[in-house]
Order: sequence, then C-alpha cells, then structure tokens
Amino acid sequence: MNDFQSALGQISHNRALGEVSFTPMRPILELSNISVQRGDRIILGPMDWQVLEGQRWVILGPNGAGKTTLLQVCSSLIHPTSGEVKILGQTLGKTDVFELRTRIGLTSSKLVEQLPGDELVIDVVLTAAYAMLGRWQEKYDLWDESRAMALLTALGVRELGGREFGSLSDGEKKRVQIARSLMADPELLLLDEPASSLDLGGREDLLKRIETFASDSLAPATVIVTHHIEEIPSGTTHALLLKEGRAIAQGVIESVINDVNLSTAYGLPITVQSQGGRFFARAN
Repeated sequence: MNDFQSALGQISHNRALGEVSFTPMRPILELSNISVQRGDRIILGPMDWQVLEGQRWVILGPNGAGKTTLLQVCSSLIHPTSGEVKILGQTLGKTDVFELRTRIGLTSSKLVEQLPGDELVIDVVLTAAYAMLGRWQEKYDLWDESRAMALLTALGVRELGGREFGSLSDGEKKRVQIARSLMADPELLLLDEPASSLDLGGREDLLKRIETFASDSLAPATVIVTHHIEEIPSGTTHALLLKEGRAIAQGVIESVINDVNLSTAYGLPITVQSQGGRFFARAN
C-alpha cells in the first residue's frame, strides 16, 4: 500500500460499506457557452467543456490564454458573464457556493497568499477540513490528524509538520498546499501550476507523486493548469488547449498535444515528442 492509498483508506472503507456511492462517469464539470468579460474585452470564451468522473485533464496554453480565469470559474470563485456552469451537479448562481467549495480541492498562488505565515504546517492541512484558512477554536479528532500526516507523507513533506508555513520554500509550500487540497476528500481537484518554481529533481519527484495519486481508483477528477507540456504528469487522460481565451483543441490527450495544435497555440513551429506517457516540446 502506498502513502496515497493510506491517506485515502478511510474513503475506501466507507465506500465498501455503501456509505459513499457514485454514478459511473457522472459529469463533474459542465460549462455551456460560457464567457468571461472584463470591461469591453472578452477574456475567456465563448466555450463549452465537460469533465467526467475519473478523467485527468490538463489545461495548457501561453500566458494570457485564460487558464487561470477558467480555473477560477471551475472553483466557483468567479461566475461567468454569460453561459451556464454546473459543478458537481450544482448550477452556479443557484446554489450555496460556500457549501460547494468544501467539495473542491484547490491550489493556487492566491490561496498561498491568504494562508497565515505563522501557522504550523500540520494546521494548514488540518484547517481544510473546515474550509478555514487559519486554526481557531475548532476541534480535530485523531482521524483528522492521522489523515493530515498521511497526506504530508504522501507529498514527501512529513518532516515539515511542525514548521511554520511562512518559513517554507516555494516548492515546499506547493506540496503542503496539495496536501491541504486533499484533506476534505474532494470530488474535484484543481491544481494551478503545481510544478512551477521547482528544480528538475523536485519537479520530477512531485509529478511522480501526482501520477501515483491519480492512478488510485478513489482519486477525484483532476484538472491541472500548466504552461509547459513537460509538467504534465503521466496518466493524464485529456487536454484542453487555450489561446486568447478560446479553446483551440480539447479531448483525449494524444489527439490534442501534437505539432499542429501546439504550433497554433504558441505561434511558432513546435515539434512534440512523447515517451512513457510524458510529453516534450522544442521549437523548430
């Protein structure tokens, strides 16, 4: 049993008892003709997109393509200017987003800025169980503490549990934030550039851990945002390629990540190679 299986073990037990059940391949995200407008400029859309249970998506594209804006829509942090968004079966604008957000695991640079720098790392992870950004008077049981430590172990940062969050490196903060995003057993996991700012060794180690987690049958549907195809973990099933707020390709990853689509998205001739489920690119 790997560390992620240990961290997810309680979910497995509950599902075996029939306490948790899911319809196979149910829609997790459904975006219908959505657009996001700022002033007189449309920065995202119009576009349609659907993520089903069990799928592992990557959102790829150059700076300014709309990747972060799309992730904010998917996490219910912003509403589209037009169109309809359904997250976990709930329609934005017709549901309590604060309840909905407890079912979504999210990592982002903006969230890191909101986490108290003097909070212990173990508490940064624990407080996600209550969707809080800092520990106050809430109580945690031994199961919560055990799960938080198992998640830190799975991300390779168990030894940081007693450190202050603000004392960590950017790479360490990313791992802790991913552990935090998994604490509440999310049904949807959104990771915004999880491997950015990491050196080669740190990147490869983290991607391997994400790959191990995603391969577990109990793992939630996952959407990763990145600028670089080298940061797409093996096991990713689908890709959405954005340029100037529009989707120029989406679907099974092998049909999206290719020379023609990447060259169109980045505006120069690009050659794509794949090996062992990973992708690599170079400009011609």
